[in-house]
Amino acid sequence: MDFTDFTDFIQNNQKICANPYHPRLKNVTFAFVMAKDKIAYVCSNCGQESPKWIGKCPACGQWNTFKEIKVAPSALKSGGVRGGLNNHSAQQHAASAGRVLRLKDISSHDDPRIDMHDEELNRVLGGGLVPGSIVLLGGEPGIGKSTLSLQTMLRLPEKRILYVSGEESAHQLKMRAERLGENNDNFLILCENSLETIFDHIKAEEPELVIIDSIQTIMTEDVESSAGSIAQVRECASALLRFAKSSGVPVILIGHITKEGTLAGPKILEHIVDTVIQFEGDQHYMYRILRSIKNRFGSTSELGIYEMQQNGLRQVSNPSELLLTQDHEGLSGIAISSAIEGVRPFLVETQALVSSAAYGTPQRSATGFDQRRLNMLLAVLEKRVGFKLMQKDVFINIAGGLRVTDLAIDLSVIAAVLSSNVDTPIESGWCMAGEVGLSGEVRPVNRIEQRVAEAEKLGFTDIIIPKYNMSGFDPKKYHITLHPVRKVEEALRALFG
Repeated sequence: MDFTDFTDFIQNNQKICANPYHPRLKNVTFAFVMAKDKIAYVCSNCGQESPKWIGKCPACGQWNTFKEIKVAPSALKSGGVRGGLNNHSAQQHAASAGRVLRLKDISSHDDPRIDMHDEELNRVLGGGLVPGSIVLLGGEPGIGKSTLSLQTMLRLPEKRILYVSGEESAHQLKMRAERLGENNDNFLILCENSLETIFDHIKAEEPELVIIDSIQTIMTEDVESSAGSIAQVRECASALLRFAKSSGVPVILIGHITKEGTLAGPKILEHIVDTVIQFEGDQHYMYRILRSIKNRFGSTSELGIYEMQQNGLRQVSNPSELLLTQDHEGLSGIAISSAIEGVRPFLVETQALVSSAAYGTPQRSATGFDQRRLNMLLAVLEKRVGFKLMQKDVFINIAGGLRVTDLAIDLSVIAAVLSSNVDTPIESGWCMAGEVGLSGEVRPVNRIEQRVAEAEKLGFTDIIIPKYNMSGFDPKKYHITLHPVRKVEEALRALFG
C-alpha cells in the first residue's frame, strides 16, 4: 500500500481506524518506504545537470566532466535561520515572495550600500556592499584573500561581523590581526566546519555581515561526501544564498583557485552568487589586482590595485606613479601606453625582447597580454610595415605583474617590438594610445581626453593618438604635444624618424 492508497483507506474507514483492535485491522500491516536519495550528475566545468552520466557535456563541450552527486533533502530549504528580519529589504523580499507583481507596482529605490571603508573594494563592488547580497572572493593560495577580508572587516566597527574560519584557528587569526594593527570589538570569530552549527551561531549572535573562509571547507550533514566536493560546495552555497536573501544579511564567501585558474567547485557556484571578484597577482611582485568577473549591482570593468606590505595591503590610488618609478632612458624595447581599466586611466609600461631564434621554430610569449593578439600584431608588423620577424623570438611583458585587456596598448606593443628589433630606444617623455587593425590602420579609442590628461599629469611631453579621435577634441586645453596618426607607419616614423 503506497501513501495515496493509505490516505484513501483512512478517509473511507475513519470509524474502523479509530479502533486499533477492530477485526478488519487484525491482519493489516502498514509499511512506509522512505524515498530514495535522488542521484544527479553535474558538469564540474559549467554546472550543467543531467539525470544520467554522459561523456561529453552538451553545454560546454568538455569531456569527462560530469560528476555524480546526491541531491540533499529539503532540510535547509528555509535557509537555516531568519535573523535580522527588521531589515527593510528582507521584509520587502518576504512580502513579495510567491506573488505576481506588476512592474509599475515594484519600488525602484535602492537600498543604502554598506561602505567598506576601502575605496578600491567599493569601486569593484559598484559603490559598496549591497545588503542581502552574496559575494564570492576567489584567488590563488597565499595571494592575500584572508588578509584582505580580515583587514577590511576590522575597519568596520559600526557593524557586527561574524568571521567563520574553516582553515585557521582563532590564535592564528589573532596573530594576523595584531600584525595588521587593527582592532574591532564587534568582530566575532568562529572556527567551525559544520553548516548546521554555523547557522546555530548566526541565530544566536545575529550578525550584520557574515564571512565564510573558505566555502571549500564547509560541509553539511545532508550530503554524504567530504568537504570540498561538488555536492558539498553546491549545497552549502545554496543554503547560504537562501539565508542571505531571506534575512538581508550580506555573505562573503572566500574560494580557492584551481591549477587551471578557475574557481574551485562547480561552475554553478558562480551562477548562484551575486558578485564574483578575483584577487590576483604574482607572488613575486608586491602588487595585487582586485578584478570583478560578475556583478549584478555594478560594472565588471572596474579594477582595484593594492600593494602588499608587511602590515597588510595598502590601497594604490595612483597606480601610474608606482608602475613608472624606474628610469629606462637609453634602453630599447620599452614603450609607455595610456590604458584605461574601468573608470581609471593609468600609464603602463610595455617591455619587448626580440632575438634570433635558437631553435627551428621561433617562440612567441606574452605575460599580461593576450598571446593571440600578439601573433596578430606581429603579422601586421611584417605584412604592412615590412619588418621580417619570422625567424626571431618575441617576448612581451607588461611591467608590474599587471594583466591589461585594453586594446589601446596595441600601438605600444608594436613600438616596443620594433624598438627591440632595431635596438633603438624610444625617447623619454613619449607615450601612445591606439588600437591597431589588420590593415595597419590605427583605430580610435574611447575616452581619449582622460588618457591625454593622465599622460600630461605625469610629465610626458608627447603622445601619439589616432587621428580619428581628433574630431571634437580641443588640443588647446593641454600642454602636451599631440601626434595624430592614421597608420602604423606614421606612428613609427614619429618615434624613430
